[in-house]
Amino acid sequence: MRCIPREDVPVAIADGGVEVRVLDQEGLMVGFVSLPAGTDLRPATVGLPDDLCPCPHWGYMLKGRVRMHTTDGHQDFAAGDAFYWAPGHAPQALEDCEYVDFSPTQDFQRVLDHLTGAAAPEVR
Repeated sequence: MRCIPREDVPVAIADGGVEVRVLDQEGLMVGFVSLPAGTDLRPATVGLPDDLCPCPHWGYMLKGRVRMHTTDGHQDFAAGDAFYWAPGHAPQALEDCEYVDFSPTQDFQRVLDHLTGAAAPEVR
């Protein structure tokens, strides 16, 4: 067993109030994500398949509301919701939000590499 305190997880992205902390745990990436209201990550996912995140995520919304955009439209998630985000999504923070998610490390690392090489997320 292991406890993973947020403050012990390395920061992978810190830009404009966006913070993504990730830690690989035997092939599963544990992520702590904070997005300020107005953050729209769609511009940052341009260049990925369908210009959306191709990695699946399972997690729990701790605070706020996020809108997940897909090729079929969008769905909103709020504090208290457990979620599964299938490949093909991009988040937009409707409010200041925080969530924890779990993703296949190899898949999510490719997305992080793209995001850190891309322009900073657009905050509106």
